[in-house]
Amino acid sequence: MERTTLKEPELKDLTIIGGGPTGLFAAFYAGMRGASARIIDSLPELGGQLTALYPEKYVYDVGGFPRITARELATNLIEQGLQFGPEVRLGEQVQDLTREDGHFVLTTDKGRYPSRAVIIAAGKGAFSPRVLECPGYEQLLERGVVHHVKDPAVYAGKRVLIVGGGDSAVDWALSLKDTCERLILIHRREGFRAHAHSMRQLRAAVEAGEVELLTHKEVREIHGDDCVRAVTIFDNRTNEELTFEVDAVLALIGFKPDLGPVARWGIELEKNCIKVGPTMETNIPGVYAAGDIVSHQAKLELIATGFGEAAIAVNNAIHFIDPKARVNPGHSTNLKVFKEREAAEAAAGEST
Repeated sequence: MERTTLKEPELKDLTIIGGGPTGLFAAFYAGMRGASARIIDSLPELGGQLTALYPEKYVYDVGGFPRITARELATNLIEQGLQFGPEVRLGEQVQDLTREDGHFVLTTDKGRYPSRAVIIAAGKGAFSPRVLECPGYEQLLERGVVHHVKDPAVYAGKRVLIVGGGDSAVDWALSLKDTCERLILIHRREGFRAHAHSMRQLRAAVEAGEVELLTHKEVREIHGDDCVRAVTIFDNRTNEELTFEVDAVLALIGFKPDLGPVARWGIELEKNCIKVGPTMETNIPGVYAAGDIVSHQAKLELIATGFGEAAIAVNNAIHFIDPKARVNPGHSTNLKVFKEREAAEAAAGEST
């Protein structure tokens, strides 16, 4: 019997670690520059946190969209990012990054992938939710206690307690206020970390009686058997307790970032992020990074700035691969790939 061998993965110009907004835009930009690309992501679907954590949440600070749900934004980014046909490997975590025979090799739990250059766009890396340190949390997790909202319809007509003081907690309070029978938001201090505009909306909702807001409050215990039945909270100044019935506890208190295997690759780190220069290059020539995972002097953790960093990283990676290639390719309207597409579409239109 003839023995069959598995085909070795093709050598790509760019391998992008991360299939979130920044990684998807990097894949699109690579195709626009005529470079072959591969996306590797540990999640089972593209979109990153947009699809994994808050698909129904509205995003307001992306150019071109007054407001758009995270799911819709992810759908658009996936369509844009895959239009040049990058190879996509999902459910694989990159364990190691080495240099062999003049190119990089990325080793996952399922294979080895050669690449001329690498762009790390892995968001905050692996992340795990911060937990409520109280009785009942572990026992009732996913039985009324959750750390992210996937389907807001689940909370229609329910009594819901939201715990947190950041954008996620405030945004979901605003999103669910017209859905829940009763909605209570507690935070352990007076100050919030949410955007000023969201806080103005929250204050208005509180004044209108749509949201109950309690500050300097923390969860002491979550009560229930097969599901959440009630919760006891306490005032962290007086220790006074209050118990009331609820159907769900949304512990939206953030995530603990973990760079995971990236921290072992010899890449220079800064405050649990990858340190990059103006070209988005790391201390390892040919390895670039973009998005929330990077640290530099002008850093802003926004999807919008991640797009710009992805474009900078791709253009400089192309120049690294071929020093004769221009770093600045000009505007997309002048690029050959789009002119050829427009000509083909025009010809197709004339023939029908």
